[in-house]
Amino acid sequence: MTTNTQKLSLPENPRHFGLYINGRWVETAGRKVMERYSPAHGVLVTKTTGGTEKDVNEAVAVARKAFENRSWAGLSGQQRADVLLKAANLIRDRAEELAVLETLETGKPITQSRGEIQASAGIYEYAAGAARMLHGDSFNNLGDNVFGLVTREPIGVVGLITPWNFPFFILSERLPFILASGCTVVAKPSDLTSATTLIMAEILTQAGLPDGVFNVVTGAGSVVGEVLSHHPDIDMLSFTGSTSVGKRVLAASAGNFKKLSLELGGKNPHVVFADARLEEAVDGVIFGFCFNAGQCCVGGSRLLVEKSIQAEFEHLLIEKLGRLRVGDPLDPETQVGAIVSDKQHETICDYIERGTKQGARLLTQGTVSATVKGLFVQPTIFSDVTSEMDIATDEIFGPVLSILPFETVNEAITIANTTIYGLSATIWTQNLSHAMDAVRGIRAGRVWVNTTISGGPELPAGGFKQSGIGRETGIYGVEEYTEIKATHIAFGPRTPWVS
Repeated sequence: MTTNTQKLSLPENPRHFGLYINGRWVETAGRKVMERYSPAHGVLVTKTTGGTEKDVNEAVAVARKAFENRSWAGLSGQQRADVLLKAANLIRDRAEELAVLETLETGKPITQSRGEIQASAGIYEYAAGAARMLHGDSFNNLGDNVFGLVTREPIGVVGLITPWNFPFFILSERLPFILASGCTVVAKPSDLTSATTLIMAEILTQAGLPDGVFNVVTGAGSVVGEVLSHHPDIDMLSFTGSTSVGKRVLAASAGNFKKLSLELGGKNPHVVFADARLEEAVDGVIFGFCFNAGQCCVGGSRLLVEKSIQAEFEHLLIEKLGRLRVGDPLDPETQVGAIVSDKQHETICDYIERGTKQGARLLTQGTVSATVKGLFVQPTIFSDVTSEMDIATDEIFGPVLSILPFETVNEAITIANTTIYGLSATIWTQNLSHAMDAVRGIRAGRVWVNTTISGGPELPAGGFKQSGIGRETGIYGVEEYTEIKATHIAFGPRTPWVS
């Protein structure tokens, strides 16, 4: 049996998955087969199905029927919680299988995948509790003859489009909360990383989720994603991805006034004040821009450092980055794995070239193990960056850090807000006034102080400005998928209007 400290071997044969509709695997003969090669090894690891418009329509019809017959929405919060708790246990039972598939498809280190799978099980447990906490309100102040009720009802059929960078974890930050609300779902995972979402559908059926409540149609975004975005029988759409695609989803939703939850791009700042614990801040900054090979929407790709400590901080960054382990994601010692695709690899390399051409100073690049041959990028740090450079304004989605100095708190806040995005921010300081000034001044949906990319499902996730609409996780994440209904109940005889 493989232990967590042993390097894993590549699978001998790729896994082949169909679609999952109405609680069962669907025969997919004649449909396009999509092959996924490990970005770290170049080896075929999974085969999935290219769903069609007909497949989406069938899945939506099944989800609509399941919603209307109230096989899920009509259950009590406790009954829905029981299913989510069983699902959490089944995730743990299949954790290694899920983690290996996640690593093979994404290129992320196996230790990271294992951690995300285990954390995801905990999110299902939290959502189970949230299913029992949903409540409304009452108004007994309308006079003796009227009583008012405010109730929350599931919004209906939800289209769920998830990205390739955290396919299982982001699914887990959405799906159990949608299910806790009583909605039904048609999901489209990224065509690069579909395997674990399909397995989750199987797990939920095993856990007792009624047929048709969760359906998965895999395929290209230009087909499956477009149909979901425009579909007149989808009541709400949750999309996580780039701001450019989010704008298209927003436009498509106008057809039937879909409610939207969008978590989009970010160009997130780390703000380091001179009084910070520098060793901890250095470690946090490197984690922030190298975690998941920089393919993390809330990662910190801009370092705003107080000018008086800039030279010292840069020296510490260079020294520590040299010890970062980049390499084969199947090796538990690896900290940074591969880039997800050729296209993304080319994009990151292009931005590194642009940084140099536009006058930024290449401070350092990390090293990649000579034994790996896949899609890897050396973690890269630029200094002497100005706010108008592409590497300071654009979401690169790779391990590239831009350093911009500041001298005052107000200047730091101004630089932090000089972006179209507002997804997250991280502040490093021991001065409470500096911390709170930055927390209040920086326009971002999530802010960390003296830590980064941390926390659990209790707090909401989402963005300001062009980083999104709506909130996921926490009790807010369940309420997001509900409609509010006001009811007035009259007692006694009605006073005639017409005498």
